[in-house]
Amino acid sequence: PVIPRPCTFPMKLWLLVNSPYVHSVRWDAHGEGLFIDQGLFEQELLGVGPSAAEEEELFKTKNFGSIVRQLNLYGFHKLTVNPAISAVGSGPRPATAGGDTSYADGPLHHFWNPHFRYDRPDLLVKIKRLTKANKEKLDAGLEVTSRLPDDLQH
Repeated sequence: PVIPRPCTFPMKLWLLVNSPYVHSVRWDAHGEGLFIDQGLFEQELLGVGPSAAEEEELFKTKNFGSIVRQLNLYGFHKLTVNPAISAVGSGPRPATAGGDTSYADGPLHHFWNPHFRYDRPDLLVKIKRLTKANKEKLDAGLEVTSRLPDDLQH
């Protein structure tokens, strides 16, 4: 399958949640949603706090609220975190080898999008940013299409 370049927010997110080096974002037990540990995410990916890496910025913000706004713009829905579900260590990528998924850093957020799946990077092109024009198309019952990055055009 073709995996697009990380040029859109959903693609960046998919690469992050699948990275063995990122600990603040992980799949839920079914690989159909993602958990974000807000405190750890802010340190690890937004460069907030003492352990902030000196790498190039992944996101153009240091504000977690802006990340949540992006998730909402791309059609992600926030789910209520059920401790019993989030504690299941049988997902595609458990938080630790022991299956301990407790977080000490901050609130745990659970987001879901029908086209954001562990085993389906090909669905990422179906995730559209909800612009005013796109919202009007959707409200009118029209399909909103997304352009693939230039290197994936045929």
